[in-house]
Amino acid sequence: MNFTKCYHCGDECSHSSVIYDDKDFCCAGCKTVYELFQSNDLTYYYDLEEGAGSTPTNVSGKYDFLNNSEIVKRLLEFDDGNTQIISFFIPSIHCSSCIWVLENLKKLLPGIIDSQVDFPKKTIRITLNTELTSVKNTVLLLTKIGYEPYISLEDYDSKDLKTDRTVFYKLGIAGFAFGNIMFLSFPEYFEVQEYWLEQYKLIFRWLMFAFSIPVVFYAGNEFLTSAYKGLRSGILNIDVPIALGILVIFFRSTFDIITDQGSGFFDSLAGLVFFLLIGRYFQQKTYSFLSFERDYKSYFPLAVTRLNSLGKEETVQVYDIKAGDHVLIRNEELIPVDGILKKGDALIDYSFVTGESHPLEKTEGDKVFAGGKQCHGAIEVEVLKSVSQSYLTQLWSNAVFKKNKKLKFQTLTDSIGKRFTIAVLSVATIAAVFWLFFDSSKALNVFTAVLIIACPCAIALAAPFTLGNMLRIFGKKKLFLKDTSVIEQLAQIDTAIFDKTGTITSTGMDTISYNGLTLDKEEESLLKNTLRATNHPLGRSLYKLLKEQNIYTLDEYQEHAGKGLKGLKDGSFVKVGSADFVGFYEKRDIRNTVVHISSNDSYKGFFVFSNSYREGITDLFIELKKSLDIAILSGDNASEKSRLEKLLPKLTPFYFDQKPTDKLNFIKELQDKGKNVLMVGDGLNDAGALAQSNVGIAISENTNVFSPACDGILDASQLKELNGFILASRKAIRIIKMCFAFSLLYNVIGLFFAVTGQLEPVIAAILMPLSSISIVSFATLASTMAAKKIN
Repeated sequence: MNFTKCYHCGDECSHSSVIYDDKDFCCAGCKTVYELFQSNDLTYYYDLEEGAGSTPTNVSGKYDFLNNSEIVKRLLEFDDGNTQIISFFIPSIHCSSCIWVLENLKKLLPGIIDSQVDFPKKTIRITLNTELTSVKNTVLLLTKIGYEPYISLEDYDSKDLKTDRTVFYKLGIAGFAFGNIMFLSFPEYFEVQEYWLEQYKLIFRWLMFAFSIPVVFYAGNEFLTSAYKGLRSGILNIDVPIALGILVIFFRSTFDIITDQGSGFFDSLAGLVFFLLIGRYFQQKTYSFLSFERDYKSYFPLAVTRLNSLGKEETVQVYDIKAGDHVLIRNEELIPVDGILKKGDALIDYSFVTGESHPLEKTEGDKVFAGGKQCHGAIEVEVLKSVSQSYLTQLWSNAVFKKNKKLKFQTLTDSIGKRFTIAVLSVATIAAVFWLFFDSSKALNVFTAVLIIACPCAIALAAPFTLGNMLRIFGKKKLFLKDTSVIEQLAQIDTAIFDKTGTITSTGMDTISYNGLTLDKEEESLLKNTLRATNHPLGRSLYKLLKEQNIYTLDEYQEHAGKGLKGLKDGSFVKVGSADFVGFYEKRDIRNTVVHISSNDSYKGFFVFSNSYREGITDLFIELKKSLDIAILSGDNASEKSRLEKLLPKLTPFYFDQKPTDKLNFIKELQDKGKNVLMVGDGLNDAGALAQSNVGIAISENTNVFSPACDGILDASQLKELNGFILASRKAIRIIKMCFAFSLLYNVIGLFFAVTGQLEPVIAAILMPLSSISIVSFATLASTMAAKKIN
């Protein structure tokens, strides 16, 4: 059957679509947004991109917490009593139409003064007049037009972090000084004998000295500081020979101009610092619009509805909830605390917390845990523990979330830095001793010349440009890594552990199979119309599966929470739900989620819900198995084991019913055996394992919404390319080693001039930039070629 597309959001419209102004809409919400845009002369929105909108959601009561001035105050960027400025993260921003309508909000709500969209970060910054509107009204407007903001506990606790622009200032100063010192050095390079130049020679030299002071003590300060900290800790990192080279060049050059022996090497000094800063910037620049340090605060709501002693609702900050309070959890809201279900029948989705693939039904008196999402109606919960003491937040008290993986990992550059420093000092000392016996006047010059020419500029640039370029290529291929050190660690991985639910399975895409007697046309039609009335996730999945039927009004419809549905029409009825509800008492060993069907009290059969696995998962595991040990570590039960055994390579280990702490300890045990472990997961239940692993990668259907703390975020559509990313990381390390070989060749040539006492400023000025540029070019080109096989 062909469906028309919704004029507003582009989704398919069913037979129950809404028609307005000769246009089809999938629901009344999309029609309302269209009317709103039309009445405010904003229909150009649809000219920019067809079907660009998002279906608005029902948020009745959801944002009542924004009536609380204390909460709003913590969210605001600016407030002078009359004007407020606030920023929101809007996940549904995706095209030019979105930007256009969001920057025209002032036409939709009097009181909004200005609105600016940051498209890469998917944020909007709104300035509003508090006499005409409020933050709550602004949020309700955004939600009404399909751009619901994502407001979490993390926003409430976040501090105002200003962007550090120091590296730009340092680059500007080093670049300015480099250019001017080179310009002032030209007459000395080519030994120009013009009289008017000769009389200014001394001034030029002191100008070069003046330009070099901010280069050394401001632009190059981080290299000096890093070297000092390394030496104080007994570590010879790559910054030690760099700092040594910077200081030797500066003091040797200063000595030369004071004693009138020459113009020194100030040009090489400024060029060295300039190129090093470019490499540092290239390495540090990353995906600022993504968060790799998310914890439960990114997932929890700011406020919750508490029921007072009189049963009246009041909105309070989530931190103010304490044991003994009663809270109201509405449909699709998150449970922020551990508690006892007091009223209502709950259907709770714990997939993001435990890995359980299907919602769990709970009845009055059952215990519920923080992190689950209520999927059916409203419930009342009595609080057992406050937010900070809940089962979920206790996971973040583990020391693994406080450790810094970088501190335990020595980069390839730093490991070579130690050997390089020792080698350079040895060569300089031997050369100086040699010249003490043959020509003592050259000994000091040779010693300093070796340290100048052998400064590891090329070595220090190899890793930043190779890994920095690889970081950007990975980003284009939808793997977003926290920083370049993750690539080095990924190259060393020898074991890969995968979560199941949401990681290798597709979220919300179950495979449904029917076992039993064939339903006749009337029975299937009655079943379809019965399922049409429910919001239960399993019921909605079945409704979409069944063939289209004529829609009619049931004579009677009953929904028994936690049990099932009953639909009656013209004396015939169907029941769909649990085995007991439909009257089936025969025991069967089925561990998957099952929905039973009966017609007029005659049992018909059952639907089995099985996970749908991501495209290319079999090929991925076969490729990974060639070089890695692999295993499945799941919080779900073992119902899918037989399917997994068919999908994945033989002898792949499976571990089911694993709690978050079990996963963390499993990774730790592997590391204790000397394994370098990659953990791939998607939910809060994987957070401990992701943090404990050498490299933790979170799989996300949408990289801009919540994912747990990790080292990298991989778009779910690219999971099949994971082996390609690992192979490219290994190639990147080989490229760095090749760059080191080229750098060594350059140093050998430079050292020849240095140890023979023939090093002139012009030679250093040519060799040092030439080596840096050649290394940068090779590293960038080679890393680009290495990642070409990733689709």
